[in-house]
Amino acid sequence: MVTARFHFHHELNDFLARSQRGCTFECACPKASSTKHMIEALGVPHTEVDLVVRNGRPAGFDVQIEEDDLIEAYPPHRAPPDMADGALLLRPPMKASDLHFIADAHLGGLAQVLRLGGFDTHYDNNFADDEIERLALEESRIVLTRDRELLKRRTVLRGCYVRALQPDEQWREIAERLDLAPHVRAFRLCLMCNAPLRRAMPDEIDDRVPDGVRQRHTRFVTCDVCRRVFWEGSHWKRMRARIDALAEASQA
Repeated sequence: MVTARFHFHHELNDFLARSQRGCTFECACPKASSTKHMIEALGVPHTEVDLVVRNGRPAGFDVQIEEDDLIEAYPPHRAPPDMADGALLLRPPMKASDLHFIADAHLGGLAQVLRLGGFDTHYDNNFADDEIERLALEESRIVLTRDRELLKRRTVLRGCYVRALQPDEQWREIAERLDLAPHVRAFRLCLMCNAPLRRAMPDEIDDRVPDGVRQRHTRFVTCDVCRRVFWEGSHWKRMRARIDALAEASQA
């Protein structure tokens, strides 16, 4: 065994035992342990760490821990100013093309809000963890979950632990972390199927909307998977106001 010191910064303390929070503490480590192995052994998923500092210098997850090392870990957007350069971080900043998600069974409400904002989000309340892990890897999706053990899986490369319990608060949390607000494209995806919506011609939807709706509205979109039809009625306006308010709040 070797003895190293650890210090976790900011919200990473949420994952630690109470006696280890907000302080530097010693921990016995098996020989040849990597920084990633020990960070996760202490309860912190690797997806929640954007910077590891070993004895004052940035280090990778695969660096072997040695006697009397000081290991510090920082969450996203919390790196000290002299190490905030993206080249020093464990993961490059997200681009718009990276913003594809898969949500676990407990985050159905968040999945709908993300789809409302135009973000491709896989969700099925029957997804097993193995399936989430596989799809995340195959389709380069960001895993959203309240299960820290899922985020510790080796092939889960990007993920977010969701702390909030209500969908709108969950949206604000994820939107702030991943800077989603500039990329909102509302009403692009079906809220139920996650499939792209397209403009529907009047003769396509006559048998799928009430007569009164057909008389009052001329613009419709449809989902080719579930065949639902959407129009700019009162429900659409409420959803539009909701996503606009959420996007503004996440930029504030």
